[in-house]
Amino acid sequence: MSAPLAGKTALVTGSTSGIGLAIATALGEQGAAVILNGFGEPAQIEAARAQVGRSGGRVAYHAADLTRAADVAALMKYAELELGGVDVLVNNAGIQHVAAVEDFPAERWDTILAVNLTAAFHTTRLALPAMRARNWGRIVNIASVHGLVASTGKAAYVAAKHGLLGLTKVTALETARTGVTCNALCPGWVLTPLVQRQVDERAVRDGIGEAEARAALVREKQPSADFVTPEQLAATALFLCSEAASQVRGAAWTIDGGWVAQ
Repeated sequence: MSAPLAGKTALVTGSTSGIGLAIATALGEQGAAVILNGFGEPAQIEAARAQVGRSGGRVAYHAADLTRAADVAALMKYAELELGGVDVLVNNAGIQHVAAVEDFPAERWDTILAVNLTAAFHTTRLALPAMRARNWGRIVNIASVHGLVASTGKAAYVAAKHGLLGLTKVTALETARTGVTCNALCPGWVLTPLVQRQVDERAVRDGIGEAEARAALVREKQPSADFVTPEQLAATALFLCSEAASQVRGAAWTIDGGWVAQ
């Protein structure tokens, strides 16, 4: 079987569950060595390593706290020392908090911006020199439809995701005459642990069952009335890593069941 990413190393932040784990798994299946990053109990992390490594490739893990620039630098140094650097960078880590602007805790704002945006800046700036030297690299930022449109109660998340699209475009322009590309995926509702918490909160708030809360949540924004799957996002990320996507640069690719088409 062909392994298009054999000999490449991929770093996926926030990859111990959800979208990040699906993307890391897909990259491993394509032959890449993969560095996982994220929080979780030891058993969860080992299960993620086993899943990503089931195709036989090398899988490493680093527990960098992405709110700390020094930890991000340590993560990138680890990638260089252990696996020779980063060829594919997927900035996926994200957190959420819902509150009106006037009620939004300042410390939550700072943390969300740090994880969802600033960490991506640090990983990108540290990965780019080696990518330029090799004249090959793929940066895939997992943004959101909230990088394109807003929803109430999500000031920090929306601001961060808008910023991530801006970072994507600038990086794409600055690497436009190289073999390095930078693009973003903008998913709509994906049933990740982050979204499941919103489902649970809605069920409690409205006094309804979980299935009804899920349906109500997705229908509210997504015309398809169906969730995007992590596997669909992973497949699109793989395309962006391929030679066929070498002239896809600075794109904000919506995978959202028609959300922003409205």
